[in-house]
Amino acid sequence: MGAPPSLTLRAPPRPWAYGLLGLPLAMAMLPVYVHVPALYAGRGVDLALLGAVLLVARLADALTDPWFGWLSDGLPRRRLMLIALPFLGIGLMALLNPGWAAGRGVAPVGWLVLWLATAYAGLSLASIAYQAWGAELGRDRGERTRLTAWREGFGLLGVILAAALPSLLGAPAGEGGAVQGMAGSRALASLGLAFPLLLALCAAPTLLWSGADRVRPRAEARFRDSLGDAWRDRAFRRLLALFMLNGVANALPATLVMFFIADVIHAPAAAGLFLATYFAAGVLALPLWVRLARRRGPMRAWCLGMALAVVVFAWAFWLGAGDVLPYGLVCLASGAALGADLAIPAGLLADLAESGARRGHRPGQDARAGSYFGLWNLATKLNLALAAGLALPLLAVLGYRPGGGAQGAGVLSAVYCLLPVLFKLAALALALLWRARLETSLPLERTP
Repeated sequence: MGAPPSLTLRAPPRPWAYGLLGLPLAMAMLPVYVHVPALYAGRGVDLALLGAVLLVARLADALTDPWFGWLSDGLPRRRLMLIALPFLGIGLMALLNPGWAAGRGVAPVGWLVLWLATAYAGLSLASIAYQAWGAELGRDRGERTRLTAWREGFGLLGVILAAALPSLLGAPAGEGGAVQGMAGSRALASLGLAFPLLLALCAAPTLLWSGADRVRPRAEARFRDSLGDAWRDRAFRRLLALFMLNGVANALPATLVMFFIADVIHAPAAAGLFLATYFAAGVLALPLWVRLARRRGPMRAWCLGMALAVVVFAWAFWLGAGDVLPYGLVCLASGAALGADLAIPAGLLADLAESGARRGHRPGQDARAGSYFGLWNLATKLNLALAAGLALPLLAVLGYRPGGGAQGAGVLSAVYCLLPVLFKLAALALALLWRARLETSLPLERTP
């Protein structure tokens, strides 16, 4: 008689091979969220229509994630990624080349709708299957944390690469970091043409050398039941609440950073250096947070990361015009805290998803990791929407206008620095309250 599936000995996965696909997946997000609006506005798409299309597309993208999670539980993870990745590669290539629409008699807005939907679908399905596969590959808590750290580290490198490539390809940066003019369009078109090749080169090691798909019985649960299995996991609900509070705290300064650099620090030319410092610090700090999580426990390490961010942003509130070096230190320290937010919550989710998949929540039916990651990705995208929907209208109500002088700068500093501190403190309080309960819900460490 064979060993139970959860105890079958497996060869250790190669963390670097698994994590490599995180680079192009993260890299694809920046052009879609940052550059596409300016690119299609330059093609004559009405701003109101453009805003409506992007809003509907992003909401639809977020709401399909739970369904993709359920779908990924019924098919092998690698097969789903092989299906999804061509949609992402072709979709992003066409999306960043709107000039092709004219030669085919397609209106720019129609081209945008078609290829934005294609790119979103490919990115979401590939990401959910990829994350759920990582939860299955890890044989214990430490291994799942390492796999998550490699994935998030390569993801940060992908964000840095996506931010730098348009400038390296000759695109001048405009307000908010969006590329402008014909040079910017050509640079994005070149990036779109290069992306499918980069995606294939990174996906090959992940799909070939990460490890084997676990043999799983095909999911029998309906979509609603599968999501209900994940939602009934009390530990998952607690972790999701923490993640959303902490995620809004992270998304608020990300939404306002370009305004803060320009109107408070008065150093827009240094924006690229500030961002590079932030993301590089996150990459370099990842191994330290992984080691701390293994030695002191993941919840304690995450609480320390939140506390560091609270101190850093409380200090940033007192910065003003010309404080380039102090703000560089803020980027360095907050980037280090970002490493904890990237490695630890996703690692905890992988542990809970794997634990839920083993124990099941209803008689005769396993809870599946894909359902956990589908709801998690939905929460991630809602965090970004909530941050923009909260911060920008609040600034308008308080009288802030870009370039509006010292009074507006004070308002901006309060929303950029102190509002995230409030959300971080709320998340930290809940994390301290629930630390013991969450850690006792994690699967026990096992040696292979």
